[in-house]
Amino acid sequence: MPQTRPLGAQISHMLKDRGVDVIFGIPGVHNQEMYRGIEEAGITHVLARHEQGAGFMADGYARASGKPGVAYVITGPGLCNIMTPMGQAYSDSVPMLVISSCLDEVAATRGQLHQMKDQRAAAETVCDWSEEARSAEATYALIDRALIEFGAKRTRPKHIQVPIAQLEAQAEAVTRWRPDPDPDHKGKFVVTRLPGAITSGAPMDMVDLLALRLLQAERPLFVFGGGAGRASHSGGPIPSVLAMSKAATFTSYAGRGVVPVDWELSFGAALARPDSAAIFEASDCVVFVGTDLAEVDLWRASAGQRPGATHVNIDPEVLAAAHPADFCLQYDAADVLTKLRAAFEKHAPNMKKPKSGWSAEIITGYRDRWRAEIDAEWPGIILVCDALRDCVPEGTMIYSDMTQLAYTAKEVWDMDRPGHWHHPYGFGTLGYATPAAIGGAVARKGKPTMAMIGDYGFHYTMAELGVAVELGLPLPIVLWDNTKLGEIEDSMVRAQIAPNAVIAHNPDFCKLAEAFGAKSAAPQTLDEMQAAVQEAFNADGPTLIYITPDIIG
Repeated sequence: MPQTRPLGAQISHMLKDRGVDVIFGIPGVHNQEMYRGIEEAGITHVLARHEQGAGFMADGYARASGKPGVAYVITGPGLCNIMTPMGQAYSDSVPMLVISSCLDEVAATRGQLHQMKDQRAAAETVCDWSEEARSAEATYALIDRALIEFGAKRTRPKHIQVPIAQLEAQAEAVTRWRPDPDPDHKGKFVVTRLPGAITSGAPMDMVDLLALRLLQAERPLFVFGGGAGRASHSGGPIPSVLAMSKAATFTSYAGRGVVPVDWELSFGAALARPDSAAIFEASDCVVFVGTDLAEVDLWRASAGQRPGATHVNIDPEVLAAAHPADFCLQYDAADVLTKLRAAFEKHAPNMKKPKSGWSAEIITGYRDRWRAEIDAEWPGIILVCDALRDCVPEGTMIYSDMTQLAYTAKEVWDMDRPGHWHHPYGFGTLGYATPAAIGGAVARKGKPTMAMIGDYGFHYTMAELGVAVELGLPLPIVLWDNTKLGEIEDSMVRAQIAPNAVIAHNPDFCKLAEAFGAKSAAPQTLDEMQAAVQEAFNADGPTLIYITPDIIG
């Protein structure tokens, strides 16, 4: 006979059975029943200092591990505090499951502890869906629904709330069998829209047609987003596809590392450079793979391509925004690129590829000019980025924040593998890097992880440094202190607004870190910074590495 426990305890046992090993959160009187089963189930719990930190840790853990990041929070303020990380996870397609308690009744009784008018609806504004489970069976069904959807569609955060009385009530263990989702299946292979010249009865399928278009093009161009990451693993199709098509490439910021670093026709992550639009207009076959082309990718209305581009994406909402004459494939990027490689192998021997309109000299000329532009926008910071890139160990996973150091690095720091630079791209939350890097380090025991954050962003979540100390994480936290909200000040000046409210009093960050029990360093030269970073990766706890613009000299 199934064992009976309070439902709060059964939830942890179910999650463990479904492969969850770590939960981030903070206990309270309203969700304490969820903590009854954590240790018994064999799950590690990481105690955050604030629910916002717990959410960012779950986000960082999910990005590093590929598994859902799970967080437990209380009713009311606990749920509200984690809504910012939920919004970030929604923006960046991160699998996060937030499970909270909720009050049993809110309509007839007012003034209850942690009471909100509509907690479920509030959470729904920043996640894929938010549901209330009013029975044990409903709780189990919703957890399975969330976990299955993480593996079968675009990954975005989910929220489940369970009434306190239900958490306390006895419940039998879950008896539902959850079939493992096929990790390679991301949606049906369907053509969602065809240009007028092509009909659904065309004799050749769309991948064959795309292969022929690329082989006939003089200036083919691929744009890879984070959704193409799975196609760039060792033996993946991207190197072969590029070699056979002789295509130039851009990546989104999230797609950095997808294109091999030695591909000589790579424009890098420079979509936001204004004159990249001319490159798109000159291209005769443009293919967007696994990218949303969001405002934060382009900072203009469109990339600049002519009608007739091809879009490969699992999200129909992205495809719906394409030009009516574009080709749209709703399918996983890795599978389309694998099929495209096979189509090239079939057609290439029978075709003569036109002389390429691209050359390494053309690409190098653009990249050199863009590097000079970036150096003019953020003077000297490139030198810091170059020095950091040259000193971090191979395979380092980096979490960055909303800071000029990261803005520069995202454009000039080529990654040698995908999924190893995480940034709060769309929602743009300050304070992301420190707790997210803690979550990443928890997921990557024994592997190098680093945070990069600005002085103001560090204020948002500095308390989570205590978590890294408790866990003994060898985590370098590179803190860039320009003594102000530098990017906001620059924006105000460009808008002819007298800079206002952009300077805050900072503490002695090194003493602050040491008060938490962390190590600290304040290097005065780039060489000293490199030595401090390398030492931090081998420390027995986190190290705050404090640098200012003076380090540039």
